[in-house]
Amino acid sequence: MLQVQEIRNAFDDISSRLAKRGKRFDQELNDVVALDDKRKHTQTELDSLLASLNAISKEIGDCFKAGKRDEAEALKAKTVEIKEQTKQLESELREAIDALTDALTQIPNAPHDSVPTGKTPEENEIILSHGSEPSLTTNKPHWELCEQYDLIDFELGVKVTGAGFPVYKGKGARLQRALINFFLDEGLKQGYNEIQPPIFINEASGFGTGQLPDKEGQMYHMTVDNLFAIPTAEVPLTNLYRDVIVNKDDFPIKNMGYTPCFRREAGSYGKDVRGLNRLHQFDKVEIIQITHPDESYKTLEEMSLYVQSLLQKLGLHYRVLRLCGGDMGFTSALTYDMEVYSAAQEKWLEVSSVSCFETFQSNRLKLRFKNDDGKMQYAHTLNGSALALPRIVAALLENNQTDSGIEMPEVLRPYLGFDRID
Repeated sequence: MLQVQEIRNAFDDISSRLAKRGKRFDQELNDVVALDDKRKHTQTELDSLLASLNAISKEIGDCFKAGKRDEAEALKAKTVEIKEQTKQLESELREAIDALTDALTQIPNAPHDSVPTGKTPEENEIILSHGSEPSLTTNKPHWELCEQYDLIDFELGVKVTGAGFPVYKGKGARLQRALINFFLDEGLKQGYNEIQPPIFINEASGFGTGQLPDKEGQMYHMTVDNLFAIPTAEVPLTNLYRDVIVNKDDFPIKNMGYTPCFRREAGSYGKDVRGLNRLHQFDKVEIIQITHPDESYKTLEEMSLYVQSLLQKLGLHYRVLRLCGGDMGFTSALTYDMEVYSAAQEKWLEVSSVSCFETFQSNRLKLRFKNDDGKMQYAHTLNGSALALPRIVAALLENNQTDSGIEMPEVLRPYLGFDRID
C-alpha cells in the first residue's frame, strides 16, 4: 500500500499518477490525510496523558517520603481518572489506526510516469513485436489437437473435479514436465535461486502481496483452516521476506519457484475460456526479485528481456505490451505483458506479466533494509511469469502442427525424449 508520508509529501504527483487508472482518487487520498491527522492528534493526547501520569506517580512517591499521606492519596485518586482517560484514548487510537489502514488498502498503487492513461486493454501500448505469424497447412485449435493425439482430456477433468481442471496424458503430460524443467534450468542459468514454497497461504500472506482484501473472491478459500490456495507462486515466494530486514549487500535477491496455481476466474465464460485459454488450475514458474529502489526499473527491463528470451528459444511469435493504468493490477506500478500469437485461433494469448511494485508490497510486508545512512528503508519488489504453461502449450501445439504431426522446439527435445507428436 502507499505510504502516508509519501501521500502527504507528494499529494499532487500521486493524484496525477493514480488518474492514469481512469478515475480520480483525490477523495480517498484526502480521507487518508484526514485520518492520519486524527491518529496523530489522538496519539499526542495519549502521550501527554501518559507523561502526566508518570509525573504524578513520581510526585506521589515524593509525598509519601515527605509524610504527606493525604496529598499522596489525593494524587492517587487523580491517577485513577487519568488511567480511565488513557484507556479511552488507547481505544480511539486503535480505531484510528484501523480506519487509516483500511483507507490505505482501498487505494491502488500509483502508476509509473511511463504508464499510458486508460481503462481498457485496447488502450495498452504495444512496444515491440518479435517474429512473424506462422504459416500453417492445417489449422486446428489446440483442443482438437489434444483430442486427436490424446494429450489432454478436458471432459475427464470435468468428471473428476469440474470445468477448468484438465487431465494431461501421455505426451501431453511429458510436455508439461519438459516445459517446467526447461524454465527452471534457464532460471538457474540467470542466477535465480530455486525454491519450492507452500501452495496454501494464510491471510497475512495474502495481505502482504496485495491479494487481500482485493482479490479474495478470485481465490479458493479453505474456510475450516482459513487458508487460501495460491493464485501464483509470487505470493509465498515474496512472503518469505515478510517482517524481514534484508542486507542491502544481498541485492538483488533473485528467487524462482514452480507451483500449481489456482484461480476461481469467477465471471469468465464464452469462447475465450475454451481449452487451455483460461483454467482454474495450471502450472507456472514464477520469478521474483527484491532490489534497491534505485535499481528496480533497470531490473524490470532485465526481467522482461529474460522472459522474451524464453519465448525466442521456443520459437514463438510474441509481442510486448506496456499496460495502461486501468488494465494494470491493483498492486503494480508498471507492468509488461507478453503475448504469443495463436495461429489456429488467430488471436494473441497472454503468457506472462512482469511487474514492478516499488514499495507497495514491501510496505505491507514490512520488508526493509538499512541504507548507507543506517536508516530503515523499504525495498522494491518485482515479479514475473517465466512462464505460465497453458497458453504456451496451446501456442506450441497450434503453431507447430503439420499434416503428419506436431513438431517440438529443439530446446525441449532433450527434456521430452521425442521430437514430434504423431
